[in-house]
Amino acid sequence: MTNTTLPDTEIAELARRLHEAEQTRVPIRQISLQYPEMTVEDSYAVQRELIRLKVAGGAVVRGRKIGLTSKVMQRAVSITEPDYGALLDDMFFDDGGIVPAGRFIRPRIEVELAFILGEPLTGPGVTLYDVLRAAEYVTPALEILDARVQMADPDTGHLRTIVDTISDNAADAGIVLGGRVMKPMDVDLRWVAALLLKNGSIEDSGVAASVLGHPANGVAWLANRLAPHGVSLNAGEVILAGSFTAPVFAEPGDTFVADYGPMGTVSIHFAKESSE
Repeated sequence: MTNTTLPDTEIAELARRLHEAEQTRVPIRQISLQYPEMTVEDSYAVQRELIRLKVAGGAVVRGRKIGLTSKVMQRAVSITEPDYGALLDDMFFDDGGIVPAGRFIRPRIEVELAFILGEPLTGPGVTLYDVLRAAEYVTPALEILDARVQMADPDTGHLRTIVDTISDNAADAGIVLGGRVMKPMDVDLRWVAALLLKNGSIEDSGVAASVLGHPANGVAWLANRLAPHGVSLNAGEVILAGSFTAPVFAEPGDTFVADYGPMGTVSIHFAKESSE
């Protein structure tokens, strides 16, 4: 079913270290430097073990995220397909809410559409049209990314690779849902556009068609990619379809607003660090 090369003991140890890094807010050294021959399937095995640890600790899986959906980002990390991670219940923040100081290590913000499924999707063979039928509604979203693996090695300057990111739950850290809820057939999702504002200034903008030509294509890809593992996308799950803006770093005290025009806005504020 998988082409993993690392022994189970190594996979378990890497997952444990990533879990500890998230709890201590201290990123670990790049896994790709320790295991230069590590495969993408190895990294997904680490991710699955990491999520198993979190669920064993009381977390609940509430959905999935799809990343690296643009050709530019795929070329940057030398892959030809997106990646994916899990959304857990403690990752959800209220629209207009506050991220507590010290919650994340080095957070970044992306602009996305979220699909909320009314029916399950089970691959293989899931199409864009299956996704549109299965989705109960679509809503604006912000994704918060974080890095529990060092983004750049302090000794060599070596940058993270795709195996580092996938192992680290595809850098997934938080999600904010907001704006106007839409039925997927009531709007041409390809042309949904948004402005990303940081402290009132526009940092980036984008249109949803840059996500694999149509944001529903990412959801279909994910359902088919999970099929060999016997995993379906379930009714009620939230699926982040992929960003159509570049990630923007968030500092303590920053406020982010994504303005989707007719679909409204979604926002989040990062609390300032305590002076104590």
